[in-house]
Amino acid sequence: MGRRSDDAEGHGGGVSGKGRDTRLVGAGRRPEYTSGIVNPPVWRASTVLFDSVAAMKAANPPREGTLHYGRNGTPTHWSLAEALTGLEPGAAGTRLYPSGSAAVAAALLSVLKAGDQLLMTDSAYGPTRFFCDTVLKRFGVETVYYDPLIGSGIEALIGPSTRALFMESPGSLTFEVQDVPGLCTAAKARGLVTLMDNTWATPLLFPALAAGVDLSILACTKYVVGHSDVMMGSVTATADHLQRLDQTGRGLGQTASPDDCFLASRGLRTLGVRLRRHEESALKVAHWLKGRPEVARVLHPALPDCPGHEHWRRDFKGASGLFSFVLNGGDEAARARLIDGLELFGIGYSWGGFESLALPADPGPLRSATRSEWEGPIVRLHLGLEDPDDLIADLAAGLERFGAEP
Repeated sequence: MGRRSDDAEGHGGGVSGKGRDTRLVGAGRRPEYTSGIVNPPVWRASTVLFDSVAAMKAANPPREGTLHYGRNGTPTHWSLAEALTGLEPGAAGTRLYPSGSAAVAAALLSVLKAGDQLLMTDSAYGPTRFFCDTVLKRFGVETVYYDPLIGSGIEALIGPSTRALFMESPGSLTFEVQDVPGLCTAAKARGLVTLMDNTWATPLLFPALAAGVDLSILACTKYVVGHSDVMMGSVTATADHLQRLDQTGRGLGQTASPDDCFLASRGLRTLGVRLRRHEESALKVAHWLKGRPEVARVLHPALPDCPGHEHWRRDFKGASGLFSFVLNGGDEAARARLIDGLELFGIGYSWGGFESLALPADPGPLRSATRSEWEGPIVRLHLGLEDPDDLIADLAAGLERFGAEP
């Protein structure tokens, strides 16, 4: 399934050089964070008390690992940030945010200023596009959307004011896999900063910084947390970009709740085993869907006919549980009949939790650089941790509803 050897180094907890799951269990669990217990405790704080004025002055400017003020972090935050940093070979540090969208915004604001131009993949997550078209536009930053499969053609879009290139691979809703190493090479040759939303794969399946990305962004709400009960985002940066990222986050007053950091750290321990189950179930369902007459095509990066599959096969260590399928004809009402009657798939935004989800996907309004003609409506699935045979039976009944007369 396109897996490559796992040779990334871990950080913290004495697990450097160990296997992936071993690193996930031990990462960020320094003795000074755990105080001798298994899990780093929840340090809730606003005010931090100092022994003297001299000690207060010595804590300035605020820095990671030193108590200063609650917004600047506690051991609960530092443990999670260190663990996430350890998943990305070449990373200098990680900063945490109250949502994935907040992480995207902070990362972009850390590298852009008025008069700059941003190259943004046309397959980006809807809230990312909203931020570009509203906040960045209001601040005088121009966003140019590009075909996610543009490859070397990206060079023609780079102008004198182009500052950054943003990637999301696979793309939101339609799952085009970008040539991230190639795009990064072209961008760096022209002095651009490279950013990537790596939520679908996480660093376990695609180490983004090793592929040339400067700022790797996760909606930790999804797979890192894994239980649909926390909003959180992270940005992991190279040494050249960490200070600016840190300054921007502090200036915006961005912080994450220590309780949420605790839950994200707990979810991180099982990320490896959960991703393997998500992958197995999603591939089983995806192959089954390909054989159904009601389905025109399946948009899963691990399938050979998915746009950019060759990049997935070359660069990724596996697949996660999120993909879409295109119905063969029908309309929105028929798609709604399919989804509304599902028993094991919830209807809701987000993904990455233990429960399966089904969502109507309409990429058309979110595209400007690319246009696609689909055979019918699109359904996005997140395959959770249920028995895949039960999920297939549920979808089979749904497809029968889709094909039935209303």
